[in-house]
Amino acid sequence: MKKILTIISFLTLILAQSRAQGVFVEQKIDSIGIFIGQQAHVTVTVTADENAQVAFPDWKPRTFLVPGVELLAVEIDSAKADNGQKSRLRRLTITSFDENLYALPPVEVKVDGKPYKSEQLALKVVTMDVDTLHPNEFFPPKDVQDNPFLWSEWSGLLWLSLLIVALCALGVWLQLRLKTNKPIITSIRIIKKILPHQRAMKAIEEIKAEHMTASDDPKEYYTRLTDTLRQYINERFGFNAMEMTTSEIIDNLQKSGDQTMIGELKDLFETADLVKFAKYSTLIGENDLNLVNAINFIDQTKLEGQPTEERIVPQLSDDDKKTQQNRMVIKTLLGIIAVAVVVLTIYVIYQVVQLL
Repeated sequence: MKKILTIISFLTLILAQSRAQGVFVEQKIDSIGIFIGQQAHVTVTVTADENAQVAFPDWKPRTFLVPGVELLAVEIDSAKADNGQKSRLRRLTITSFDENLYALPPVEVKVDGKPYKSEQLALKVVTMDVDTLHPNEFFPPKDVQDNPFLWSEWSGLLWLSLLIVALCALGVWLQLRLKTNKPIITSIRIIKKILPHQRAMKAIEEIKAEHMTASDDPKEYYTRLTDTLRQYINERFGFNAMEMTTSEIIDNLQKSGDQTMIGELKDLFETADLVKFAKYSTLIGENDLNLVNAINFIDQTKLEGQPTEERIVPQLSDDDKKTQQNRMVIKTLLGIIAVAVVVLTIYVIYQVVQLL
């Protein structure tokens, strides 16, 4: 008896190992009976070694599995099995529009080139019962029922709508602020620039036109002539000749390195000082000579090639700069709000259409 039990255990172990390493093909259907037009699902499972090559039949949707049974779709899946095996699945969606009892033939698959078959299935397709005795008594189709109102579907859109309203209100308020902050006009003016020698020559031409060299008031003549030269020296050489004495003007001209007509200019200023402060009477032709010397000094010391136009840029106060910055910030915020309102409005409208 002990030997028999040992032999039985050994055979059972061998059978279990061979079964664990074997190939299994299984075909199942979720419903053996359906109404015309309903769908059923056939699942074909092949359990084999994980590295085995499994070849299923070439099922194609919109073809007939058997005459009268149409294949609608094929889904592919897989799952791990025990003992290093793997299950490969094919889920077939089928339907039929003819009342009949159909035999679904076994499915043949190849595992590493060797064919294996599943069991056969049956599918019964039946029609709805129709009252043939009272064909005029029939019920109309039911109306389409409305979906129930769900607050969870609409709450987000409601809050977004309130946000859009708040953004619009903020935009209106910013627009009013923008109107109260008047824009600061900072236009740059370009004016024609009169060069120092041009301004001085114009003043001397006016002195000549008024015949002041021959007038009875030499003090006024020399005052206007020296003031013209002082202003020219101030603009041309860059030191305040209007507040300097004759000797200081001459010294500054010599320090600047310009020795042009220094002697003649010194004589002119000294003569002017004598006329204005010592009631000196000039000689005949002396006034004309000093006028010519002034013209020559200006002509020989003038700078050529200077710009004849001047750009005048207005200087803004701190309040004006702050106003400009505020306007720029408000305009930026208005642009951001406008984009946000447009995007949110389009999104809300799209979601409402989807829900309706």
